[in-house]
Amino acid sequence: MATKPTTQAPDGQELPFPVRKMDPASLKALAHPLRVQILEMLSRYGAQTACSLGDLLGESSGSTSYHLRQLAKHDFVREVEGKGTARERWWERPRGAIEVSSPELASSPATQEASRLVNREFEHRRQAVLADFMAHGADTLDRDWLEAATVSTSNVRMNAEQLGAYTRAMEAYSYRLLEEIRGEGEQEGARPVQVHFNAFPILGVPASAGSGGPRRTQNTAQAESATPKQSKSPESTSSERTEP
Repeated sequence: MATKPTTQAPDGQELPFPVRKMDPASLKALAHPLRVQILEMLSRYGAQTACSLGDLLGESSGSTSYHLRQLAKHDFVREVEGKGTARERWWERPRGAIEVSSPELASSPATQEASRLVNREFEHRRQAVLADFMAHGADTLDRDWLEAATVSTSNVRMNAEQLGAYTRAMEAYSYRLLEEIRGEGEQEGARPVQVHFNAFPILGVPASAGSGGPRRTQNTAQAESATPKQSKSPESTSSERTEP
């Protein structure tokens, strides 16, 4: 049985969207590259049939149909009510985020490797669409799209408490803005757009590197640099922990 999504963060604060924490059985069911890809396609493009997913992924409809059924057993996807036929079923991804890494899952070598596989596949898909945009966006998109998009990186020093507060605030704000956009309905000229906000401690360097000394590691976060506005991937409507 699938783990029931929660709307509470580990520190007890209320989240603006449900987050489903993986149990070992559900995680293992998701830990297949094609199943992660199917989930990503449903997030990007909305409801699909096994046939249309096969076209998107270069797979047979028999293969995508089988993996859809396996995903449905663990509530990663569901059949769209009132749409399709017995021969052509439409599938969608339920709203909400999924969390595929946790201290509990990391305690077992098997679930730890499954988490790594799922995360690698999601990240590979994200990198692929961003690389495609960076290489070909200027050749294929109108000026309005290029000016509207951005790839932005900011560097800052903060401790774990500050980082947690920042990511929760960003997630809540982003979710609120996206809900307003979804509430406006499909607009003329709309296309799938993918939004990334990455915030994480840099690994492999001393905590005091570039700080002028260890004492500053507990200081109030200060912006050290930020890139100018650039183009960003125009590919999806959701995010990952993953919230379609």
